[in-house]
Amino acid sequence: MRNRTILIVDDEPRSREGMKKILGVWAAGKYEILTASHAAAALEILESTPVELMITDIRMPEVSGLMLVSQMKQRNIERQPSVILISGHAQFEYAQQAIHLSVVDYLLKPVSREKLIASVENALKEGEEREHIVSMRKIADPQLMAVKTEEAAYSDPVRQAMDYVELHLEEAVSLQDVAAEVHLNASYLSSLFKEQCQMNFSEYVARRKLQKAKELLLKTNLPIQEIASRTGYQTVKYFNKLFKEYEGMSPGRYRSMRNGMEAHVQ
Repeated sequence: MRNRTILIVDDEPRSREGMKKILGVWAAGKYEILTASHAAAALEILESTPVELMITDIRMPEVSGLMLVSQMKQRNIERQPSVILISGHAQFEYAQQAIHLSVVDYLLKPVSREKLIASVENALKEGEEREHIVSMRKIADPQLMAVKTEEAAYSDPVRQAMDYVELHLEEAVSLQDVAAEVHLNASYLSSLFKEQCQMNFSEYVARRKLQKAKELLLKTNLPIQEIASRTGYQTVKYFNKLFKEYEGMSPGRYRSMRNGMEAHVQ
């Protein structure tokens, strides 16, 4: 796997190399630290390399750090990095523009090692959270989301049934098991669930398990057979069949497409 990348943009060599040295020691090989001496060079890097975090000085010749951030957001850059702005001047208008551009932090020179590292760690954490949200939106099941939105209005037995499913995603879940758990007749619970959730209980279980499977497909390198097992399916053949029925493709193909890989996984 590639190292994640932090980009430092500063026209002052001493400042630029100083930050690179501090972050190089801190990163201990976990991040590649790239540098650029002006905005044009920074944009070239951003367009060719996925960057998690950009640290840029505000006052640079020709194109300022603020203008760089603005241009970056206007361009079709696949990954928009988190941004930390650095300035030698505590000007209110800079801070205002930084907020408008959704900059994570605004630091004043000279920046101490401790402040720089703390700011970088915070910015990377925010970036990971944002990436997680984007990832979840990409794989979200609209029908599950609709059910979740209305959950507060459901009756106690239906909410309890949904909670039971959530706690037993790694097992085979039957209507009879859930009905016994909520102390209702299975037939009655089935009717109640369909009436309130607008889908059969079995469909809800399948969709929720497949949602979990999609998360595992994208976030791990687990074999398909292991993912099938972790979502309560005893045979990978049935898991593949169900996945294709709901997603229109095999689990391997889904992983390949979502991860931007060309190799076709059988």
